[in-house]
Amino acid sequence: MSTSPALFGRPLFILEMANNHMGDPAHGVALIRAFAEVCKSFPFQFAFKLQYRDLNTFIHPAMQGRDDLKYIKRFNETRLSREQFDTLVAEIRANGFLCLSTPFDEVSVGVIEEQGLDAIKIASCSMSDWPLLERVVQTNRPLIVSTAGASLEEVDRLVSFLTHRNKNFAILHCVGEYPTPDAHLHLSQIDFLQRRYPGVRVGFSTHEDPDSIDIVQIALAKGARVFEKHVGLPTEQYPLNAYSASPQQVARWLAAAQRALLLCGEGAQRQPENPVERASLRSLQRGVFTRRAIAMGEIVRAEDVYFAFPPQDGQYTASDWSKYAIFTAQADIAADAALAPINASLRDMRAKVWDIVQRVRTQLAASHVVVPARVDLEISHHYGLDRFAEVGMAMLTVVNRSYCKKLLMLLPGQSHPEQYHQQKEETFHVLHGEMILKLNGVERLCRPGDVVTVEPGVRHAFYSAGGVIIEELSSTHYSKDSFYTDEAINANRDRKTLLSYWMD
Repeated sequence: MSTSPALFGRPLFILEMANNHMGDPAHGVALIRAFAEVCKSFPFQFAFKLQYRDLNTFIHPAMQGRDDLKYIKRFNETRLSREQFDTLVAEIRANGFLCLSTPFDEVSVGVIEEQGLDAIKIASCSMSDWPLLERVVQTNRPLIVSTAGASLEEVDRLVSFLTHRNKNFAILHCVGEYPTPDAHLHLSQIDFLQRRYPGVRVGFSTHEDPDSIDIVQIALAKGARVFEKHVGLPTEQYPLNAYSASPQQVARWLAAAQRALLLCGEGAQRQPENPVERASLRSLQRGVFTRRAIAMGEIVRAEDVYFAFPPQDGQYTASDWSKYAIFTAQADIAADAALAPINASLRDMRAKVWDIVQRVRTQLAASHVVVPARVDLEISHHYGLDRFAEVGMAMLTVVNRSYCKKLLMLLPGQSHPEQYHQQKEETFHVLHGEMILKLNGVERLCRPGDVVTVEPGVRHAFYSAGGVIIEELSSTHYSKDSFYTDEAINANRDRKTLLSYWMD
């Protein structure tokens, strides 16, 4: 599912303070201000993140006050009161940051709600803490979840749990090794998570050497747009640990990310046109030149032109020429002249093809007939695309082996001209709508459920006032086994348009 656009509209960089406030609110305030100076130069969205533990209940009663246990000692030495955390939250907001927190117990989730923080971060160690998760999803906050050390089954359960509760969330590839050696980063997990959970935003929680700047570039190039890094403000009293970055290191980190974003450019859609590139490539294309003299008003056909290099300024090129392009002379044109807008108009029929695709989609949706993914669409326009609404057919070939299955579609008011096959025997099963079927000139009305077999040599034609979808079951279809009683259709070499990418 998609995430909250308010939180995830731009790349989001989360600065994790964790316990690096050192239990000293004044140091925490100085840390926030130092990073505010760094971040103001970059066009990203920034958040500061705190960590909340209700130490009176989080630590087992028998373990309270133990200095011989690393984390209990660390948590107690950096303990802040609610009022002190409120001071840090106010400073974070005063400096333009979003404010997040990681709760490690249910009491802390209530504090986040009382403070009105912007989002909740779930630590890797808590991503399968179901009592905590059940409490977190009762809030209306977006969620960001790290996945370090989790099995695939655990991540599947988490994504399913949050998706089914309609939560706005992102998951972060993360390695819970501090600092993380290069060989353990596994940045391609970003690709893996994106493929496995389409539509879920995937980010990267980073614990590598703070001097590394290439890693964030790779992660960004792989599509990560949420990043988390531990930060600290080194002083004589409070030195940095091996995985927390100083303001100077974060400045270099963000500059590297900004360059990577510039280099990656557009990825959600086709890149914008580059006029310099376009002009350069056009100069290498072949121009369209007339093979003979053409009178004003004539349609310019394939046999009337040739393609040669170099193109003249402003003329049509081979890229403009296709079976969808209709060129009409707007003046007399001499032989060997450049075909150009000044002497010939161009009518591009691709818009008509797209309109036909939309009408086919609409009719399929209304009929509730389900078609296989990526089945090719064949548009038959026997007298040209201009007359398709009157005469033509859309056809989906599902399988064509020693047996064949197709779906034939007539749009409302459309007819298919009379034809016959010498080899193929076919059976029509009407799935949706009604049609008039002519067999050797004799008409019959066919409704949903009707089944009609057409033997080789039998002339058949169709018409539908309201549109029809027919399942055709037949022997193998051969491309040269369709014969029309109107020789003008047999002579039309461009009476079909095939599309592979039309369903999305």
